[in-house]
Amino acid sequence: MKQEQMDRMHTGKGFIAALDQSGGSTPKALLQYGIKESSYSNDEEMFALVHEMRSRIVTSPAFDSKYILGAILFENTMNRTIHDRYTADYLWETKKIVPFLKVDEGLADLNDGVQLMKPMPKLNGLLKRAVERNIFGTKMRSVIKEANPEGIRRVVEQQFEIGKQIVSMGLVPIIEPEVDIHSADKEQSENLLKEEIIKQLSALDKDAKVMLKLSIPTEENFYKDLMDDPHMVRVVALSGGYDQKEANERLARNEGLIASFSRALSEGLTAQQSDEEFNAMLSRSIQAIYNASIT
Repeated sequence: MKQEQMDRMHTGKGFIAALDQSGGSTPKALLQYGIKESSYSNDEEMFALVHEMRSRIVTSPAFDSKYILGAILFENTMNRTIHDRYTADYLWETKKIVPFLKVDEGLADLNDGVQLMKPMPKLNGLLKRAVERNIFGTKMRSVIKEANPEGIRRVVEQQFEIGKQIVSMGLVPIIEPEVDIHSADKEQSENLLKEEIIKQLSALDKDAKVMLKLSIPTEENFYKDLMDDPHMVRVVALSGGYDQKEANERLARNEGLIASFSRALSEGLTAQQSDEEFNAMLSRSIQAIYNASIT
């Protein structure tokens, strides 16, 4: 199974669906879906509603492995079931879509122009549970807001240090040092980021495999050479706040870069839609993101 999933992620045509909003971002995701905060009174009710939303997406006929290679979950979703099977098992066994898990605990405060990841004291236990739940890989996010060399170095070092811990558990880490699309010096940040990534890749053990999730670069095809690194399973792009149309247009100009969209994927989907309307909207979104990912 692992090798089949690895081959699919490395060479398959399609994109990754990011279904991993958690904690503070869940109310926003539900609001976008047409569910107001007054509809739930505690976290359990909130997470039950967001699982209903994600189950509706995942079980839709539009959510097809012809277009979607993988899906990123968060811990609460991993521990829940779809049609009486744990979410990761449903994704792979029913849909042939590779399951990933978001493992970070959110962002630290801004310092040196960046936001590192908060400490993750429970990471080892979470990774063990991920292995038990048949998860293929993980995802963790930091944010770069300014072209500060020291800050960017620390972001990349932290990402790869934890990435090595994830690799040691037999999982494939998606390393996500996001450059804020609104940053005044975005292109300069991307130059510094790429230098640090190359340094860290060259220091990895020969057999270590990683993925990168990056903001769509200012300079087209800027990350092309990273795709050829022997450690690299895939380089994927986040939508970063662009709407779906703009994200797709920018993505399509970068050969080999595929989407890992969250908000841009669920754009236009609401709880109030009939299944027919919902599936038609999701199908259009998936087709458009797929087309932008296969350039």
